[in-house]
Amino acid sequence: MSSIADRLFHARRRSFVGRVHECDLFRSALAATDLPFLVMHISGPGGVGKTTLLHEYAAITRETGAIPLMIDARNVEPTSEAFLLALCLALGIDPRRSPIEAIQQQPYRYVILVDTCELLTPLEGWLRDWFLPRLPERVLTVLAGRVPPALAWRSDPGWQSLVRTISLRNLTPDEGRVYLAQRHVPQVEVKEVLAFTHSYPLALSLVADLYDQRQDFHFTPADAPDVIQALLATFLQQAPGPAHRAALEACALIRVTTESLLSTLLMLPDAHDLFEWLRSLSFIQSRPDGLFPHDITRDVVAADLRWRNPDWYAELHRRARACYARQMQQTQGMEQQRTLFDFVYLHRDNPAVRPFFEWQSSGHTLTDRLRDSDGDALTAMVARHEGAESARLARHWIARQPDRTIVFRDAEGQPAGFMTLLALELADVRDLALDPAMALAHDFLDRHAPLRPGETATYFRFWMAAEGYQAVSSVQSLIFLTMVRHYFTPSLAYTFYPCADPDFWRPAFASAELERLPELDFRIGDRQFGVYGHDWRVMPPMVWLDLMGQREISSAPETIKPPTPATRLIVLSQEAFVGAVEEALRDYVRPDILRNNPLLRSRVVQNQAGSTASEPERVEALRILLKTAADQLQQSPKETRYYRAVYHTCFQPAPTQEQTSELLNVPFSSYRRHLKAGMLRIAEILWQTEIGGAEHMSS
Repeated sequence: MSSIADRLFHARRRSFVGRVHECDLFRSALAATDLPFLVMHISGPGGVGKTTLLHEYAAITRETGAIPLMIDARNVEPTSEAFLLALCLALGIDPRRSPIEAIQQQPYRYVILVDTCELLTPLEGWLRDWFLPRLPERVLTVLAGRVPPALAWRSDPGWQSLVRTISLRNLTPDEGRVYLAQRHVPQVEVKEVLAFTHSYPLALSLVADLYDQRQDFHFTPADAPDVIQALLATFLQQAPGPAHRAALEACALIRVTTESLLSTLLMLPDAHDLFEWLRSLSFIQSRPDGLFPHDITRDVVAADLRWRNPDWYAELHRRARACYARQMQQTQGMEQQRTLFDFVYLHRDNPAVRPFFEWQSSGHTLTDRLRDSDGDALTAMVARHEGAESARLARHWIARQPDRTIVFRDAEGQPAGFMTLLALELADVRDLALDPAMALAHDFLDRHAPLRPGETATYFRFWMAAEGYQAVSSVQSLIFLTMVRHYFTPSLAYTFYPCADPDFWRPAFASAELERLPELDFRIGDRQFGVYGHDWRVMPPMVWLDLMGQREISSAPETIKPPTPATRLIVLSQEAFVGAVEEALRDYVRPDILRNNPLLRSRVVQNQAGSTASEPERVEALRILLKTAADQLQQSPKETRYYRAVYHTCFQPAPTQEQTSELLNVPFSSYRRHLKAGMLRIAEILWQTEIGGAEHMSS
């Protein structure tokens, strides 16, 4: 007669999916004459499928003729007596007997399967040093729990060769699809479910349950609070208190967590204990640059935090942005690029951004310079996607500006994509005659946004992946990240972006404040391109990043608008800028007059005061900049006299210029000449900062 246990057994086997490697390893061990190892240690976070795998192991054990002995540590006190009693019950023998002797007296191969073994941590030494050594060599013990085996297992020369460790992770996307098909989830819903669950077994099971319970159910994470709460309870049950929960929330928000960054986000002088606690969690992984949670953990914890405590979510987001902004200004090269990716990663939940970026895949492609051997491969790539005429233009530009070509390489070092960052100001008449795209942009700048001396404009003329062209892909994501990094190039004034499908990119580009410029659209061969652009003098990179951050944490991001025309930065010519500096120096002691100076809407003042500064704060920032630039004149013996003329005229003025001349003990004509030279020198210092960045103030 069939029992309930039989029905459970068959139901579990029918629903079992994946874990091919783990099952093959187990089968091969049982098939061997002598067991190749005596202990299997399976670790993984709650809900990843450890118990399910143990049940499959029990079924495989029976198929081979061995005897499975299942022990669930949730039902066992962490004492040696309780464990031996549980083993007696599994063997079906008198509890007063020794289970070890009973096993020794039987000729069978046994497999002891211990679930939730982290609850037996107080017994770990006893199991390793007393219990297991007394078992016959034909007994295989499988320990499954949330934490990896203790160091003692790995450091003991005897156990090292007798233990196999398995770190259990999510199912593959294909395995997730198979599971959902078995649970009769509609095919049209599978993509959405996989995007939320990341093929995490518990999440798959919980979502599939919703389809069983509700007719005509359509899954979205926002409509499945029970799923999120169940997963959250699984992840948070290991948090001892509020500080630990805050640490987990911070870790879920950012891409990679270091101890110092955790200290900054939580505003703690020492976060070592919290960092080590995070490191010990089964759903937290380590990498050379820090810690990060599994995808489903990150998504669930972050989603719950944003819903439950939006103010704390926004504050963590703000602290992370501030930290990354400081790092962006203090780093360069690959370190700056990693910081930039951390910065951009904060925006992964932005509905206007998420569909256009492969967050998890962007780190698998190498960013490299152009090599002599790349030319044919890159032009062939352009020919395949854009046609022969575009390929000829690509070859021309790669030859004309080879240092402005970036190649993205796969694991074999072959080009997986590339982009060009062409300098418009370096294009000559012949270049512009060849390429209508560059000619239109060059004319646009002359008419609408002339470059000032020292400024540059970049045209991302070609950007593509070898396989997906300009579609969403890991290479495309890395291309966009490289573009954002380029925004911080000193003296960069304007950038242009041609798109083969401008309507597809419109939502993402609009969210990123890239303006559609239809007058720059062009046709090459049979393909039409639409163009977007951005003036970085009007909205500098740090202001842009701050705006992106505000939109990310807002419940209504569409209401967060860029600066209005009245407060937007203005682009002054060099002549107008110098005149404004001279005027500001003359009005230095009159803040009420300074408030009308056009420099208050210049980039140099905004960088000093901050993008959200009030008018009085901008006035004070201008005064600081003027004084700081003037102080640099004292570093040169020749310019010291210029400084004294400016100081006693503008900063500590005498009643009249004649009296200033007498105070300085120089002829009036010399004094006027020194004053003019000092003002021009201060204007020059500030101009270089305006067009080139803050580093010029200290150079």
